[in-house]
Amino acid sequence: MPAVAGRGRGRRTINEINMVPFIDVMLVLLIIFMVTAPLITPSMIDLPSVGKASRQPDQIIQIVIGKDDKLEMKVKEQTTSIVLKDVAAAVKRAQGNAQATKDGAAPNSAVVISADKAVKYESVVQVMDTLQRAGIQRVGLSVQLAN
Repeated sequence: MPAVAGRGRGRRTINEINMVPFIDVMLVLLIIFMVTAPLITPSMIDLPSVGKASRQPDQIIQIVIGKDDKLEMKVKEQTTSIVLKDVAAAVKRAQGNAQATKDGAAPNSAVVISADKAVKYESVVQVMDTLQRAGIQRVGLSVQLAN
């Protein structure tokens, strides 16, 4: 309900907002904030760490995606060119060769995908999808750190 001022003969409403209660509330909130801010302890975030795998891979199979979307597979020192539809079969063959040399142990080889920075992200995802659909467990991405 607006305040009414009575001057002279007619009554007139005051069209101004009284700012004093608003300022009082804001000062109380400011004091509460200033008192409670030092009492709040900063929270710690537990980030996952790299390199805590139970077993290091016996063999690393690297799939390199070139600028023109050509795929190469590097196993130890051997590099072979492959196409997308043959990636899973080639990786399974390389894992089978590693398993044959380990005398029947479970295949413990990691697949690392390396791509040129000019390659579309879609190409990398297609390779990852092909490998995961084929049931290959350990698939990772190679990252180059900027200097």
